[in-house]
This record gives sequence, structure tokens and C-alpha cells, in this order.
Amino acid sequence: MRNAASFFVAPLAALLTAGLAPGAYAQSPQVVLIGLAAPLTGASARIGKDLQNGAQLAIDDANSKHPTLHGQPIVYQLVAADDQSDPRTAVAVAQQLVDKHVIGVVGHWNTGCSVPASRIYHDAGIPEIAPASTGHQYTLQGYDTAFRIMGHDDGSGAYTGAYAVKTLKAKRIAVIDDQTSFGAGLATQFIKGVQNNGGTVVDHEYVTDKTTDFSGVLTAIKAKHADLIFLGGIDVEAAPLVRRMHQLQIHAPLLGAGGFVSQTFLNLAGADGEGVTALEPGRPLQRMPGGPAFDAQYRARYHAPIELHAPFAYDAATTLIAAVQQTDSTEPAKLVKALHTLDRPGITGTIAFDAQGNLENPAYTIYEVRGGKWAVVDVLGGGAAAKTASN
Repeated sequence: MRNAASFFVAPLAALLTAGLAPGAYAQSPQVVLIGLAAPLTGASARIGKDLQNGAQLAIDDANSKHPTLHGQPIVYQLVAADDQSDPRTAVAVAQQLVDKHVIGVVGHWNTGCSVPASRIYHDAGIPEIAPASTGHQYTLQGYDTAFRIMGHDDGSGAYTGAYAVKTLKAKRIAVIDDQTSFGAGLATQFIKGVQNNGGTVVDHEYVTDKTTDFSGVLTAIKAKHADLIFLGGIDVEAAPLVRRMHQLQIHAPLLGAGGFVSQTFLNLAGADGEGVTALEPGRPLQRMPGGPAFDAQYRARYHAPIELHAPFAYDAATTLIAAVQQTDSTEPAKLVKALHTLDRPGITGTIAFDAQGNLENPAYTIYEVRGGKWAVVDVLGGGAAAKTASN
């Protein structure tokens, strides 16, 4: 457990960086650091930047309310670190954030990074709130410092497996997974969901998250006469996969769960994306309690649409801030304890965690590409109606 102070007196440069003019407070506010760990370079940089943007909006909104600690003014500041979507780099990044004395971390994006990094945060005693790491193993390690802001893959797999069998009426299902922690875990849970609903998996093929030519696995699947293909992977894999399916005249629909529903998929897949179905953790943006207002705020600030997970990064950051305000402390142990009992309205829905750190009553949404856009088909789970959130 570290003993270093969690915040320090802000120099003028830090205040200017945070967007506060000199004299905005009667006395210089103290800076409270919140970490952001995500892929800010490389193939997934677009998602990492989206997470960073969402978290920064949360910081800006909190600072606009002139927060205090022990009756003294403070200012929150985001410390972003690039984990490159690489597990080894994620561990190094986690240690860097700990060494900078952040009070908590929004991150990491993928489960493969969150799992090894979570040990570093646990050893330091600081909370990590993952905005999009859906692998259940992340919160099965027994770390009281690990939390997630959306549903995990056990739920995604169960819902998607049932949907494939009961709604899409698939009889012969083929599965492709990219062998990442996310893709493999999701494929495993999907297969369980199919089998629990009386469905049949006729083939299970393997690729990597770097695969661009899916000819081999699709030829094998075509020979098995599959009437539905499930991919445990993300949008940049799904787009070339569905294009190749059309080239090979494979008419089975493509189904995914998490990481498909983005503008990037629509751009890359083009007309071949029509009819692709995917489940995504969380409610659709326009049905989130604070979704429409956040969407407008995001577009006004960044002059671009939300890529994927910015609302969840916003809620992760505001939840850390809520713990600070509730406890009037930046002491890690107090923040972790508060997070386990916290129940608050977020823009994505009600934020409350179970004993493992999973989001209670998570919602999931089924989407289908119709007319070149992701259309909402159904919203599953979510428990009681979400509380109204305010930015």
C-alpha cells in the first residue's frame, strides 16, 4: 500500500491546462489526479481517444461545479497513459499511473490489459473502473479494487446464444474467435448460450486479431453448411469477414457481441454490412438517461460522433469523483469502500456494483445494420428503470 499524498498544490501551469483562469478561486486549488489507461496509438487508437474524450468531459463537468475537499477548493485533472492495447505495456502503464499518485483509474479498454494491470492497482490499493473490459475473469480475481461499468461476457454470451437459436432460428451455427481474452471468452460463453437453448454448433474456427484474409476459415465453414456465423472479435475484424462472406456467396448472417457497433464497422463494411446483427453491452445512446445530452455535448466539443464507449468512460470518471465527494477524501481505502456501496444515476444508467465489482442489472442491446446504419432491435436486461442523470 502506498503512503504518498494523493494530490498536490497546483502550479499556475496546471490550472491553465485544466482550463481555469488565475483567480478563479480565492486560493490556489489542489489538483486531484485521475488516471486514464487506453490504447492511444496503434490500430485501436480511435477507441482509446474516444474513451479519453469521454473521461475528459467528466473532468470538465466536475471542475465547472468548483468542487472542494475538506472545505478547500480542488481541481480534477486527467492523466492519460497509452497502453497500446498490449498486456505487457498495460502493466508498465499501470505502475506509471500509480507512481504519479492518481486516486483511481478509468481503464483499461480491453480485458487482456485490465486483467494484468488490475494486480498493480490492487497492490497500490487504488480503484480501477473499466469502461469496456467485458471479460468476466477481470472481476473474478478477488480484487476489491476492480470494477466495471458495463455488463460482462457471460451475460453477452447467454443473451446472444439465446437470440441466435430462438429469434434467428439458426440450426447449424459456426463460431470464429480471434483468440484474444475478449474474443475467446465471448465465443466460449456464446457456445454455452447456444447449447443451453438447444442449438447446435457445427464448427469452431480460430483466427487472430491481426487476420485480414478469412478465406480459409470461411471455406471450412461453408463446407459445414452453417446457417449463422458468430464472430468473437471486434469491428475491424468483422468488416473484412463479412465482405469475404459475400464474395464466397455465404448467405448465413453474421452475428457478434460487443465491439461491432461502431461507425468504423459501417465505413469499412459498406453495403456488405447490411443485415449484420450484434449485441452490445449497455443501452443505445438515445435511450440512456443522459445519452442525448451527452451526445450533443460530445459533438459540440469534439466535432465528431461518439465512436463506441465514451459514455461509459464518462460514467467511470464521474463515479470516481462521486466517491471523492461522498467520502470527502482521496484516501484509496475510503474510495474503494465507497464504490462498493455507491448507488448513483449515471448517463448510461444506474451505477451500482455487486460484491465482485460488476455492474448490477446491466442492460444489453441488439442492433442490426439497416440502410447503412445501426438500428436498435431490442433492449435486454437492465433491471428497473434507470434513474435520471444530470450532467
